[in-house]
Amino acid sequence: MADMPARLAEIVDEFAAAPRDLVLEMLLEYADVIPVLPEGTVDREGMEQVPECQTSFFLRAKVTPEGTVTTIFDCPPEAPTTRAFAGILAEGLASASPEEVLAVPDDLYQRMGLAQAITPLRIRGGTAILGRLKRQVREQLG
Repeated sequence: MADMPARLAEIVDEFAAAPRDLVLEMLLEYADVIPVLPEGTVDREGMEQVPECQTSFFLRAKVTPEGTVTTIFDCPPEAPTTRAFAGILAEGLASASPEEVLAVPDDLYQRMGLAQAITPLRIRGGTAILGRLKRQVREQLG
């Protein structure tokens, strides 16, 4: 079975090792990682909404012909925590194979030690984002 992507594992380890009082600050640094929507992504075409998030959050995972997964996220700037979750996934899953994406543990955010730093509602939103990404990848693998 594949392991989760190395970069994502590094991020998880960094968070797990960090002092509790720095976790939120570290998390929010990832809010700036998400690029703006690619040119030509009109009206969030092909993107799926994640209703578990408190803000309007849309995502799309695409398995490329080269066998890697690309992710697209659309999340308003006024939702920094949710953007940060997406930023961690965007950076941690960059160039990952479908198998690596599917190997990401569902309790990723708990493993990072975020459960103590942010509300359960936000953790649930982040977990839902990951769950939908993985489902989209599975569907494309057929």
